[in-house]
Amino acid sequence: MARVWRYAVHDAPRVKSLSAELRVPALVAQVLLARGVESAESAREFLSARLTDLHDPSLLPGIDEAADRIVAAIADKRLITIYGDYDVDGVTGTSLLWHCLTLAGGRVEYTIPDRLNDGYGLNPKAIRTLAEQNPTQLVISVDCGIASIEEAALAAELGLELIITDHHTIGEELPAAAVLVHPRLPGSEYPFGDLCGAAVAFKLAWAICQRLGDGRRASPQMKEFLLSAVGLAAIGTVSDVMPLLGENRVLVRFGLAGLPGRASVGLKALLDVSDKQPPLEAEDVAFAIGPRINAAGRLQQARLAVELLTTSDEHKARQLATHLDKLNKDRRSLETRIFKQAKKQVAEHPEWEDSAALVLASNDWHAGVIGIVANRIAEEFEKPTVMLALSAMEGTGRGSARSFAGFDLYSGIAACSQHLLTFGGHHAAAGVSIKSDQVAAFREAFSSYVAEHHSVSDEDLELRVDAEVLLGDLSHKAIVALDALSPFGQGNPRPRFSASDVELAEDPQTMGEGDRHLRLALKNGNRPLKAVAFGRGEWAEPIRTAQGPLSICFEPLINRWKGRESVELRLIDWKSGSGID
Repeated sequence: MARVWRYAVHDAPRVKSLSAELRVPALVAQVLLARGVESAESAREFLSARLTDLHDPSLLPGIDEAADRIVAAIADKRLITIYGDYDVDGVTGTSLLWHCLTLAGGRVEYTIPDRLNDGYGLNPKAIRTLAEQNPTQLVISVDCGIASIEEAALAAELGLELIITDHHTIGEELPAAAVLVHPRLPGSEYPFGDLCGAAVAFKLAWAICQRLGDGRRASPQMKEFLLSAVGLAAIGTVSDVMPLLGENRVLVRFGLAGLPGRASVGLKALLDVSDKQPPLEAEDVAFAIGPRINAAGRLQQARLAVELLTTSDEHKARQLATHLDKLNKDRRSLETRIFKQAKKQVAEHPEWEDSAALVLASNDWHAGVIGIVANRIAEEFEKPTVMLALSAMEGTGRGSARSFAGFDLYSGIAACSQHLLTFGGHHAAAGVSIKSDQVAAFREAFSSYVAEHHSVSDEDLELRVDAEVLLGDLSHKAIVALDALSPFGQGNPRPRFSASDVELAEDPQTMGEGDRHLRLALKNGNRPLKAVAFGRGEWAEPIRTAQGPLSICFEPLINRWKGRESVELRLIDWKSGSGID
């Protein structure tokens, strides 16, 4: 479907005024105004995010009691087990809390559930095992548990002290744990509700460090730990696709800036195999660091990722990082195969293309990677998508769901839960388990719910463009100035521009596995600029044979390679001709 380019409306005098007040290039002022940052005061707050802008952890519901219980457990030499989720958010949060409690002198262990055998969140088998191993231990969940009603009740029945820390959508009933720590608990007045699980763990670590210090300030050693822990919270925040606004903006900006100098031995090894050097950007986490951590959980080896992030052994760190890199390559191969099979399945059922949602299922899919594919399919077909990996032997399946165009995925799945064994998640992503004989009924119910409660508007399919520019205006200095608006990601996308009367400076070439990507050079003056289009290898021939000039929509960035920097365009869309919608 052709996408409409929708331009932000600009007031030229206001752009000039804001540019002068902030002493920034007009292009930066233009983007700020396009994002709704109207005043110089609000712009300064946005541009000068500081660690002191983080809210005091005591404002987070449940955190004071949780910190008190944990400090008491450390003092009493009780075993503390951290129960983390298997994704990047859970792994980084678990590692962060492990470092904190270990430095504090605690007896600390961790457990990570198996994605396929245990499923998401707390599970009865794990609770019983923990109680049998040591009934006096303290169990702390990270990035899971708020939906674990039965599991929390079981823990209480077995006399197991359980603290749940989470950020996922809260259901109608709260688990009866000893303490709940969650930014959106009923009655919460916490100023920022969009923390990820690792960020909640960071806040808890901060509260613990306060108690181990003078009550308000951490000791120098624990303060240094907290500064390094911001990096782990940043990785969790970006990888969990949280909005990079408010506290998240602060955590990611300072976390990434501090990573090279404060990274653990394991994280340094991971940066090395990812071929990522400072300065680090949120996209480096999203496309290089996060996927390698996630690959461990997706391929049933999540514990290895925590081992990597907690080890102090350089040799072991290199081995683990290399292994995670191999797992990530295996994950990409699986993803490519499943994506092709999913598209073929839709093609074989043309009636599904008219459906408001897609529910795809196969006995040949790996449950660990279908979430990634579900996201790609949702974007490809422009509708909410659920993908199910079925087991013919067990007669059940596990699935991952991804939203499209702002549809409330959690509410939609909850409305169809009579066809499911379990479900959980949030607005944009969810996980389910299902009996195989319920797939057709769930498909019908879910598609009907989406059709009734959601429609994709023209606005949903628009490409929001901050401004039209000349390629010649995109100097290195100008793009560096735009980087002051970073970190870029969910809620704060990289500035997007358009240019018309653009010509090819070099023929388009495909690159990458399966010729997935596109590279080319473009100009609308004497100065050509390199451009790439990820996942758009199919554009090569149409662009090559297009008649006359092109209009392009793109994101400019600084490409850093072996100590050299150059301006590069990330091509988002293009049209034949010089006219702009």
